Amino acid sequence: MRPPALTRRAALRALGAGLALGPRALRAAAPVRVAAAADLRFALDALAPPFAAAGHAFAPTFAASGAFAAQIAQGAPFDLFLSADVRYPEALAAAGHAWPETLRVYAIGHLVLWVPSASPLPLDAGLAVLRDARVQRVAIANPRHAPYGQAAEAALRSAGLWGDITPKLVLGDNAAQAAQFVASGAADAGLIPLSLARAPTMAGAGRHIPIGGHPPLRQGGIVLRAAASPAAARAVLDALCAPPAQAVLAGFGFGPPPAR
Repeated sequence: MRPPALTRRAALRALGAGLALGPRALRAAAPVRVAAAADLRFALDALAPPFAAAGHAFAPTFAASGAFAAQIAQGAPFDLFLSADVRYPEALAAAGHAWPETLRVYAIGHLVLWVPSASPLPLDAGLAVLRDARVQRVAIANPRHAPYGQAAEAALRSAGLWGDITPKLVLGDNAAQAAQFVASGAADAGLIPLSLARAPTMAGAGRHIPIGGHPPLRQGGIVLRAAASPAAARAVLDALCAPPAQAVLAGFGFGPPPAR
């Protein structure tokens, strides 16, 4: 099997060709303002150039999905919301802040346990390794507003570890900050998105295993009522759900959305 980086390069070449051959997108006067879940940081960085070349230019801001949902409800100026949990855009649509007919599940996220390459921890023990005395700090995203933090809490509870691990927790404002904590050595282990474990800054710096025991991370996008150009925002979302971009997302470890 080829390394994920090679797969992503091939997918990006196909994406550029596919968008160039397809219908030209509606060109917005300005890039689509995207409120994007933190686990998308590197995937959207990879997608931005081919999207822009095809007329789907977007400008992402990254944070925890729950924090964005609260800001959008208060009138934050975004056009498109890409959440790590489809329930947040569903709630915004129900409250009248987004166009319900544009709601799409664009990917399935995955949670992993990540440790630095030099760590002596045996990952084949699974989450139980977090009880090891050598583990003093465990990084997760804040479950109050980050879907990957909620998934981490659910996984730890399912494994009967939540009470034991709570005193060791180091909470990031979002999944990217939790990943930064463990990558920098501020934590000994972290429960983070697979997409960040595969990021260029982390892929060769650590080891990881998949973690279950939590509800599926159904990641959803929706066009917001405040959008300057709803058509342009929807074009970006549709392009993200199309096969060429889905191949790039797969290279970062995202699963495909369910068939519509």
